[in-house]
Amino acid sequence: MLLSKNRNENSHVRIWILCLILFLSVVAYADRSILSISGSAIKEEFGLSAIQLGLILSAFSWAYVIGQIPGGIFLDRFGTKKVYGVTLALWSVSTILMGFIGEFSNGMTMALVLMFALRFALGLIEAPSFPANARAVIMWFPGAERGRASSLFASAQYFAVAIFSPLSGWLVSRFGWEWPFFVLGGIGVLAVFVWGWYMRSPKQHPHVSAAELKYIEEGGALVDIDSAQTLKARPPLSKAMFKTLLSNRMLWCAYIGQYCIIALSYFFITWFPIYLVQARGMNIMEAGFATIAPALFGFLGGISGGYISDKLLANGWSLSWARKTPYIVGMLMAASLILAAVIPTNAGIIAIMSFAFFGKGVAAGAGTWTIVSDTAPKEAVGLAGAIFNGIGNMAGFITPLLFGIIVGVTGSYSIGLVFVGAHCIVAALLFLLVMGPIERVGDEQDSSATSYETQGKQDGIKAV
Repeated sequence: MLLSKNRNENSHVRIWILCLILFLSVVAYADRSILSISGSAIKEEFGLSAIQLGLILSAFSWAYVIGQIPGGIFLDRFGTKKVYGVTLALWSVSTILMGFIGEFSNGMTMALVLMFALRFALGLIEAPSFPANARAVIMWFPGAERGRASSLFASAQYFAVAIFSPLSGWLVSRFGWEWPFFVLGGIGVLAVFVWGWYMRSPKQHPHVSAAELKYIEEGGALVDIDSAQTLKARPPLSKAMFKTLLSNRMLWCAYIGQYCIIALSYFFITWFPIYLVQARGMNIMEAGFATIAPALFGFLGGISGGYISDKLLANGWSLSWARKTPYIVGMLMAASLILAAVIPTNAGIIAIMSFAFFGKGVAAGAGTWTIVSDTAPKEAVGLAGAIFNGIGNMAGFITPLLFGIIVGVTGSYSIGLVFVGAHCIVAALLFLLVMGPIERVGDEQDSSATSYETQGKQDGIKAV
């Protein structure tokens, strides 16, 4: 009776689904980034060098990349709800265990091994999380809203830094470096129950109305990709599909664009707080609070990028340039972080990083996961997102490791800042000069992609 009643009323379940995946994405990013806040205290307690700390900071991403393709295959085989729920529980336990390193190690070598192993495990387990987010957006959102929806979960890193960096800094200062891991792991365990209770596919959700279901379905949402019938009937992935996803020029530009975005992200969540402590003379709590402004500007940029991209689409721009233009402009803005190498004051550093991460947010909001939603083959949504995220996240271990080597060899952060900023210019040029048209791979007749080219000239379906 309740289901029948709800089906006849307007609803906004997709918005609550988006809030849920945003919350889980914040938890995921916080679990990754808290090591940078605890890093200085860990380095001091266990006597680690800058290169050894860089190795630990990079461990997550080694495993995260390795786990992408298996994670994508699992998503396409077992569905978003089940895979996300299981991995969320496991990665939360891994985070909690990180806080017990001191209890099980009796020296620097053992601590180094255990920390690397647990961070590696965290990366392997978290691998399906963002491809799962992309699947949820494709499942629940029409094409005209995907830019904004994707920009929100892509901006989770800024929420995570803005909320949990100050909290983690306070916990480290007040209770010790272990406590951020205990708190974040506990939040993750509680989140498992929220996810299991609320997440459903659109046609199976008890609170979605007929009007909302019609709106998202007619707008191009792939509402059946997680249904039991679709998962059971899906044919095994072929070599031809892998070849298609790995030989497409447009996709390779998207992959490299994601790599450059991730390079900036991992500099920010790994070495930036350490840079503020060791090169700029801040204490741990000050560094935690100093990350708030760049994080908030990054979030605002991410929301702006998704909104601008969808608005350009609605105003008659082609799908290609509605997605590319904010990305290119945003990455050129982000390149300004190179100036941090010559700015003398801490206030100036925070200001230029805020501007740069606003630009980076604009680029990420318009041109990363949104492109996956627009272009992924329907039969391999999880795999397409996994390859995209896997190649992109190679920057997650390359950037912290190379940055640590640069600091260790030169004794200066300036060259490292130039190294990070150069990624922005490379990515902007690729999207501008090399990428070509953005279109759904392997299904040129798919109305959920090709209709976007004219969607801005039509009013379309009125939003519920």
